[in-house]
Amino acid sequence: MITHNRREQLLETLAAMTALPDAAPIVLVDNASADGTADAVEQGFPSVRLLRSPRNLGAVARNVAVHEVVTPYVAFCDDDTRWQPGSLTRAADQLDRYPALGVVTGRCLVEPSLKEDPITPELRDSPVPGPDWLPGPALLGVMAGLSAVRVRAFTDVGGFSDRMWLGGEEELFALDLAARGWWMCWDERMVIHHAPSTIRDPRRRRQLGIRNTLWTLWLRRPLRSVLRRMVTVLRSAPFDRATVAAVGEAVRGLPWVLRERNVVPAAVERGLVLLEESQRKSVARRYVG
Repeated sequence: MITHNRREQLLETLAAMTALPDAAPIVLVDNASADGTADAVEQGFPSVRLLRSPRNLGAVARNVAVHEVVTPYVAFCDDDTRWQPGSLTRAADQLDRYPALGVVTGRCLVEPSLKEDPITPELRDSPVPGPDWLPGPALLGVMAGLSAVRVRAFTDVGGFSDRMWLGGEEELFALDLAARGWWMCWDERMVIHHAPSTIRDPRRRRQLGIRNTLWTLWLRRPLRSVLRRMVTVLRSAPFDRATVAAVGEAVRGLPWVLRERNVVPAAVERGLVLLEESQRKSVARRYVG
C-alpha cells in the first residue's frame, strides 16, 4: 500500500484491511506525508510494516514495498481502495493454479453507490486473445489498486518505471509483462471497493496521465500505431494549458525515450490494436480532470 497526505482515509482503509478474514501482512510506504500519517499508522496499527520515504516516490513506492515481502504474491491496495472478504484468497488461489499468470485484476465497485467502475466493461469484454487455460478475459492493461501480482513477474520487468512516477504507470508495466510472456486476466469474483479521494490535484493528474501515455506509446508501439493513438489521446483531452504542458513534458523526455525504445512483440501489438475501438469509446479513459 502507498499513501501521501491522506491520513484519515488511510486509517479507515487500514481498519478495513486488517479486519479481513483473509487478511495478509501489510507493507505501507508513506510517501513523505506532512499530515502526521506515518505517526498515526505507527500508533494505531503496530502490525503494519511501515516504511517512511523521505520523498514522494509516487507509484515507485510500490517497488520499495515489494522488496520487503517474502510471499510469492503481492496485492496492491491504494489508500482509497479496500479489498473485500475472500478476494485476497481468491487472487492467491488463481496465481497458485496458473503458473504463467502474472497478474489477476478484480472488479471495482465505487462507493457509496457501489456501482461498477466505468473501466469494468472494458475489462469484462476484453477482445485480447488468450490461451484456453486463462481463468478470465485476457488483459493488456491493469489497475494497480485492483490487482494481485506474482512477485517473480513483477521483478522480471523491474516493477513500475521511475520515469512515469504516477498516473497511468500501469500501462508500461503491463506491456512489459506481456512482452516477457506473462499473462494478465480479469476476475469478476475478486471485488475491491473504491472510495475516490477528494484530496488530489486533478489537473496535474491529467497532465501526468497524458505525458505517461505518450511516453508509453513512443517506448513500446510501432510508428503507425503511435501516430494513430496520439490523435485519439490528444482529441480526448481539453485544449488547455495543462494539456499543452503535458505534451511539452513528454517532448522533453524524447532523448531518453528514444534511447530506451523497445517495441513490443507482434502478438502483443495485435492485441493492443484490438483494444483501440473500446478505448476510443471509453468514458473512463478521457482526460478531463
